[in-house]
Amino acid sequence: MEAIILAGGFGTRLKDVVSNVPKPMAPINNIPFLKYILDYVYKNGVNRVILAVGYKHDIITNYFGNKYKGMDLIYSIEDKPLFTGGAIKKALNVCKNKNVLVVNGDTYLDVRLEDMMKFHDINNGDITVAIKHMENFNRYGTVELSNIKIIQFNEKQQRESGFINGGIYILNKSLFNNIRENKFSFEKDIMEKLILDLNILGFITKGYFIDIGIPSDYYKAQNDFKYYTEK
Repeated sequence: MEAIILAGGFGTRLKDVVSNVPKPMAPINNIPFLKYILDYVYKNGVNRVILAVGYKHDIITNYFGNKYKGMDLIYSIEDKPLFTGGAIKKALNVCKNKNVLVVNGDTYLDVRLEDMMKFHDINNGDITVAIKHMENFNRYGTVELSNIKIIQFNEKQQRESGFINGGIYILNKSLFNNIRENKFSFEKDIMEKLILDLNILGFITKGYFIDIGIPSDYYKAQNDFKYYTEK
């Protein structure tokens, strides 16, 4: 399997606690968060990673180089921010497989990627989204399902419970063939706008999830990963 990791974030909401590094390089117990993600995809059978980088990308390239635990690391470098859709489109130029994993560089979701890929194939998905049930939250939008198909994306608001987008996707490379724009949102301009035209599936996981995008959850990650052991 090959995976695109979106690692170009500025970390604006973390600037008071982490500065001068791309958000995925924010240290969790003195280890860059991106290293945890690379360990995770390696453990799940990924052998080729395209790192979509932008802001201070040299920090990432200098730290990881071109190999990690035998995985090839290829860098798709943005000269200016392209948003999630543009970053994925650019990175797809060096992808070899028909179906590609996409992983957000500032979230960690423990989902079995091989099972998710099989689910995507068996159900002829255009896009498959890893989703997780959460309770009492306001940071995330929710998704609504009809059987396994996502039929609606809802905006962020306080909710007692619901399924959230966990930041891991499988998508068919061909989806981007006819998109001329180079700067756009994958979530808004592809998934939400084309929801009636595409077969967008929800793959439910009960695995551990964290998003380090705000200080409180960044500090929570320090504790959650305290006893992390490299596999």
